[in-house]
Amino acid sequence: MPDTRTGIGIWLLIAVVVAVLDQATKLVADSVLSYHSPVPVIPFFNLTLSYNPGAAFSFLGDASGWQRWFFIALATGVSVFLIQWLRQLQGKDRWLSASLSLILGGAVGNLIDRVAYGHVVDFIHFYIGDWSWPIFNVADIAITVGAGLLIAHMFLVKQSPQEQER
Repeated sequence: MPDTRTGIGIWLLIAVVVAVLDQATKLVADSVLSYHSPVPVIPFFNLTLSYNPGAAFSFLGDASGWQRWFFIALATGVSVFLIQWLRQLQGKDRWLSASLSLILGGAVGNLIDRVAYGHVVDFIHFYIGDWSWPIFNVADIAITVGAGLLIAHMFLVKQSPQEQER
């Protein structure tokens, strides 16, 4: 049964908590880690400070600088869209609202970096032997988990015929 009492407030609070947690961890990483100097934590996980002017997997990272404004515009547009979607839901679908909140918080976290620094601060690095996963951050985790929940929601939640007509 949907809970309509929560409205949008709790979902925006979740997004804010994600963005604040992301920014706090990036500030700590940027102040205690040296650029591209791995700090081993366990055999397959390092803390490695990196700056990414591109997007996921450093997409457009070597472009001439225009990508900063492109990703700022994209993240701003996506954030506005997600807020409107959350407003429309008004807490009626907790799983969908949670997924949108995580994506929103992650988008805002990375948006703050792009506006303030022109790049995103990354520091979480997993690897196995010579194989290395791209370095990422808390915002990226929130976006990935949120997107996974959104995809699962699309396939697992059945809509009533009235909802399908909307």
